[in-house]
Amino acid sequence: MRKLEVLSPAGDMDRLITAVRYGTDAVYLAGTSFGMRAAAGNFSEEELRQAIALAHSKNVKVYVTCNTVPTETEIPQLPAFIELLEDVRADGVIVTDIGVMAMCRRYAPDVDIHVSTQAGVMNSATANAFYDLGAKRAVLAREMSLADIAKLRSEIPSDMEIEAFCHGAMCVSFSGRCLLSNYLTGRDANRGECAQPCRWKYYLVEEKRPGEYMQISEDNGTFIFNSRDMCMIDHVREMYDAGISSIKIEGRTKSSYYVASVTSAYRHAVDAAVSGRELEQIWKDEVYKVSHREYSTGFYFGQPGQYIRDSEYHSTFDVAAVVDSCDSEGNAVLHQRNRFFPGEEVELLMPDAEPVVFPAPEMTDSEGMPVEAARHADMELHMKLPVTAPEGSFLRKRRE
Repeated sequence: MRKLEVLSPAGDMDRLITAVRYGTDAVYLAGTSFGMRAAAGNFSEEELRQAIALAHSKNVKVYVTCNTVPTETEIPQLPAFIELLEDVRADGVIVTDIGVMAMCRRYAPDVDIHVSTQAGVMNSATANAFYDLGAKRAVLAREMSLADIAKLRSEIPSDMEIEAFCHGAMCVSFSGRCLLSNYLTGRDANRGECAQPCRWKYYLVEEKRPGEYMQISEDNGTFIFNSRDMCMIDHVREMYDAGISSIKIEGRTKSSYYVASVTSAYRHAVDAAVSGRELEQIWKDEVYKVSHREYSTGFYFGQPGQYIRDSEYHSTFDVAAVVDSCDSEGNAVLHQRNRFFPGEEVELLMPDAEPVVFPAPEMTDSEGMPVEAARHADMELHMKLPVTAPEGSFLRKRRE
């Protein structure tokens, strides 16, 4: 039975541990240089060693991004970074630039080369060209349809892997090649520093009326560049049938809770798809419980359309607390994240288990004193849970 890899984002060590706990097959992350998410926590050399050792101990692969287009002054720094990836036994390096690809073959011959989505692979001719340059995997452009992906799959070598996004934010520009942020703020999107001006609220100014801002629409103004988020939770089987090797969750700057929830949902979706089962509704609902913009299926079945009403994130749940420890009788120590009260309906998200709904029990603080409401950020709480919850489980409550 052909495998379909779940690939999760790991912006820092906490999110890597979360992805591993919640069932990912692989994570992608960055060192402190050459990655496309400068705002993520990212990994120092020592952290990179620790992260890969931890992931490999759980049979999880690690792919390291090196997908910015380096300037001439950065080229001398690359050999040492690439040699580090060989030394720490990274499973893959994600690259855009063909010069960097050549350096990877020279300085890290045992690390698989993955062509970044930034390279804009849209057809088999390009995929085959990268294969001839030593690429093991192509991370396809988000703008491809599933029908085109299936056709591409039939025209490339059988040992070349295909990776495609299944969930998360999308860019208004083709394969993320955008100059708008650089022009407006001096922060280069192609070097991991995007200020996301596509999400801003724009008004119209007439040339001879400076200072007069006119709404472009008749309501709240128009977010004319704002793209929908992608969600393929209902279509994982179609992605599998198209010949995709790995489905990728976007979100290296998202929270650990986001990583846990979405990884868990797609873990169950992949297991169902590969075995030919229908996915339970509870996992389809899961992706709506995290912060997201209006969803679409990307370009897989046609144009996704813009969402111009707002650029806000929406969620039906907030994290109330995170489980630090729990014994076999359900006696748990947690740390608070948002205010909640005893008796309030809460839900427990755990690794490899369906969420459990129950009324929040009585709570005590670290000194054993009763707590009427968890009001203080990061306060320690003690309570009895209805099940034994592993470390890293999330207690959440529905938003009012």
